[in-house]
Amino acid sequence: MIGPTNANALREQGVKAAKQSGQQPNSIILTGSSTEPRIDSRLIAQVLGNKHQNVRELLTDYVDDFRELGILRFQTGEIAGRGQPERYALLNEDQAYLLLTYSRNTAKVRQLKVRLVLAFREARQAQDIHQTEYLPTYHSLHDEIARLADGTDKQRYVHMNINRAINKAVGVKSGERHTLPLPSKAMLIVAQSVARNAMLMAHDHKDGYLAARVALQDLNHALEVSHV
Repeated sequence: MIGPTNANALREQGVKAAKQSGQQPNSIILTGSSTEPRIDSRLIAQVLGNKHQNVRELLTDYVDDFRELGILRFQTGEIAGRGQPERYALLNEDQAYLLLTYSRNTAKVRQLKVRLVLAFREARQAQDIHQTEYLPTYHSLHDEIARLADGTDKQRYVHMNINRAINKAVGVKSGERHTLPLPSKAMLIVAQSVARNAMLMAHDHKDGYLAARVALQDLNHALEVSHV
């Protein structure tokens, strides 16, 4: 868990994480849940410069091989204009590597293999940090909210308002927390620790919310300055 009480040190960690938060030019965007990241077969076709139909046919021809490595999830895309809806697959890590193994070992295929290794490695790291740092700081923060609310019906509203303030401070939209890249997840953890530490000396949930909001505004300002 991130350090206990030094808000300034936490802000410095936040600024450092913010500077590293940009996507790398060669990064691959995965989809699916944080526990089972997958890659869209259409993206693989795009990166390789192939028609998606060729990739889909490869998946269909060797469907039993891919199913040995997990559930092969086919999806139907949205209809574009008057065309037919496109059928695509969401591949897990092993299925993605198998697909590339069945492809010609061109320079593009080799480059994509490297990019996939990096993308899935980051997804595993993000899941690890979610369990070991995000959840502990999340529960610690909301335990503090519960203490200050002292059983009143305001606890739920303070909980929601603090979460909104944290999301705003680090530039996270509602519903994005479980799919954040690793640097953004680290920023979220820092913000939760900043909010929790700011509430420790509060007398009640009102004072706690105000203290957390000021601390998060300071964090947001520090992040903005770091981008200048």
